[in-house]
Amino acid sequence: MSSRMLPLLLFAFLPALPLSGQITDNPLPDPIEAEEGLVVVGIEEFAVVPDADGQPARMMLLVDEPGTGRMFVNDMVGPLYSLSYEGGTAVLYLDLDDPEWEVMVESAGRERGFQSFAFHPEFGESGAPGFGKFYTFTDSYLTDRPVDFDAGPDGGATHHTVLHEWTAEDPTADIYDGGAPREVMRFEQPFPNHNAGHLAFDPLAEPGDSEYGLLYIGSADGGSGGDPLNLSQNLSNAFGKVLRIDPLGSDSPNGQYGIPADNHFASDGQEDTLGEIYAVGVRNPQRFWWDPANGNMFLADIGQSIIEKVSLVTNGANLGWNDWEGSFRYLDRTEVRTDDVRSDPSITYPVVEYGHYEPLVGDRVAVTGGHAYRADEIPQLQGLVLFSDFPSGEIFYFDGDDLPDGGQDGLRRVLLRDGSGESRTFLELVQQKNLEQGRVLAERTDLRFGTGPNDWVFLLNKHDGTIRRLVP
Repeated sequence: MSSRMLPLLLFAFLPALPLSGQITDNPLPDPIEAEEGLVVVGIEEFAVVPDADGQPARMMLLVDEPGTGRMFVNDMVGPLYSLSYEGGTAVLYLDLDDPEWEVMVESAGRERGFQSFAFHPEFGESGAPGFGKFYTFTDSYLTDRPVDFDAGPDGGATHHTVLHEWTAEDPTADIYDGGAPREVMRFEQPFPNHNAGHLAFDPLAEPGDSEYGLLYIGSADGGSGGDPLNLSQNLSNAFGKVLRIDPLGSDSPNGQYGIPADNHFASDGQEDTLGEIYAVGVRNPQRFWWDPANGNMFLADIGQSIIEKVSLVTNGANLGWNDWEGSFRYLDRTEVRTDDVRSDPSITYPVVEYGHYEPLVGDRVAVTGGHAYRADEIPQLQGLVLFSDFPSGEIFYFDGDDLPDGGQDGLRRVLLRDGSGESRTFLELVQQKNLEQGRVLAERTDLRFGTGPNDWVFLLNKHDGTIRRLVP
């Protein structure tokens, strides 16, 4: 068999990835099916997050903290709020932008600010090493401190992104009662975008597991566009990676965290490889999440100008950027190749992906995630993995038990039905709320998912201060 035939044979097994010329800006010309497989679920308003300086809260993340029986939600400008399981109005727990803490939140523009947070699984367990501890990932204009990671000699310095550890004396207190945070790691950002990503502990890990208490960190490629500093594939650089650390350890170069021995890159035999790296080749890893049925870890990685994708992440995986944009060979900020689709066996290609010409999502396109639904409350979602295009608020799903193999054939839509009885998109619901509030109508949703007890799924946005919950 001729080696030149191999890419074509590989391509023949991927009907979702049509050949449309060797170089193109639209490698997925067939639109996502709008009606077939459509799932409609209920949605209700659950809680309100206060405005900040007269503007709706820029909500990024909502998580459950079962040890103290409440949830937490943040606003990118600095506040971290607590929220009861009954909903209502979120209550200020901690303002990271209070000068007392010297965090100095840099929240200018859409992409900078208080990015993410995570509570140690032992937060509410008295006497445990992680008692009272939680972590925040924040862009900061305080740049006179030494950094742990930078973009190398060709990088600039627009601001810093800092991982902090906070320790509450009484985790059940209504207001944070601990001292100033401990700095765990600091990044010097070369550009003002793609600053940071998600923080999370694996919720499936149990005490005694080697995975228990390890913190995952999404680290974007540093910004601008196209990864101009070639950081994502550079194993000696922390940008463009998923990192995994032990925040209670101390064997890191700065002595402020531990490096898990079973991280693939901690033992690859290369002296300049960063042991903190769990996976490489990401661009802007906004969200990752786990499927409780099988342990699969999914990551939603925002694309450049052509492909948005959700990928399966494993220890040591290379997700391709910036050699690949999704299943396609990356050429530049406007084009990809289609003659060698998914041809490198060393790359972990997307489970699903969609293109920037997809009519359902419009002109602004960026993927976010996500939730693998395994509860019984909403039967039509059972076994489905949810994610979204966050500017448009269009929600999609794929089968969590029979994972697709790239492209968008495996994608279907989710619409929302509120008290009106009509099936709507999330943007339509936000705009309806804007009318009731007397606000200017939002042109985008900036949708993010949140998770609560009992597999509750929440939808957040940055334009009406309302947290909504999916219901039967």
